[in-house]
Amino acid sequence: MSVTFTLSPVSSRRRRTDRAMWGVLLALTVLALIPLVLIVYYLLRKGLGAWSPSFFTTDPTGSFFGDPGGIRSAILGSLEIVALASIIAVPIGIGVALYLTEYGRGSWFAGSVRYFVDVMTGVPSIVFGLFVYIVLVTSHIGGNFAAWKGAVALALLMLPIVARSAEVALLLVPNGLREAALALGAPRWRMLLRVVLPTAAPGLLTGSLLAVARAMGETAPLLFTVTFALGATANLGQPMNTLPYMVFTDIQSPRAAIVQIAWGAGLTLVALVLILNLLARAIERRSHMA
Repeated sequence: MSVTFTLSPVSSRRRRTDRAMWGVLLALTVLALIPLVLIVYYLLRKGLGAWSPSFFTTDPTGSFFGDPGGIRSAILGSLEIVALASIIAVPIGIGVALYLTEYGRGSWFAGSVRYFVDVMTGVPSIVFGLFVYIVLVTSHIGGNFAAWKGAVALALLMLPIVARSAEVALLLVPNGLREAALALGAPRWRMLLRVVLPTAAPGLLTGSLLAVARAMGETAPLLFTVTFALGATANLGQPMNTLPYMVFTDIQSPRAAIVQIAWGAGLTLVALVLILNLLARAIERRSHMA
């Protein structure tokens, strides 16, 4: 005996409700995009006038009456400090996530680690700067103010973001893949290295770049750890110029030309963060295609 099921047609009331909800969703999306569009427009309006070849290829001069120079040292300094912070935070954050998902799971210690990671996520960035200032700067460990100390402060800021996003990405890996690798005789470390991490790589990369984007624009930790230097340098044991610090100081200048430099530096910072996000999307898309 066969049973035939028929779907009743969608009522006009449900169609009207669906259209109304789509309209509400579209309106809220546009409302959320308005501040973003206005900020980008204002940055373009204020900052594009400062962009020129010399703006990106010269260092700031520190001169109040003469040529204020460009932002080359600030760009290089930001990239160097954030790169070192990423080298510190990303492996540790992914390692913490691996422990929470693969080894700790429901243990009380894993729960405690997860709790403290969540607490660190809500800590203001200035607290990390003050912590590094007290521990490393006032104690004169490795000198006075230095770029590597700023990288440590940014790494502390990035660590909880990387750990939590990596944990989510690792939890999305199907358990069947783990069980299949273990059933074939692979040791646990090889299973993690060859199966789990490559499968979760797009999510790990996205979370890491979100942390990098957050650290790229932070000023408070750098105020207490790096301070300022005019020229470009690769010496991480010395003070170094950065884009957030330059924007913070130059925007307060009474001279219009220096304020213009600050707007141009702010626009450059937003462009760098946008490039990082687009790069992450491109890598994620290629990994899915592969």
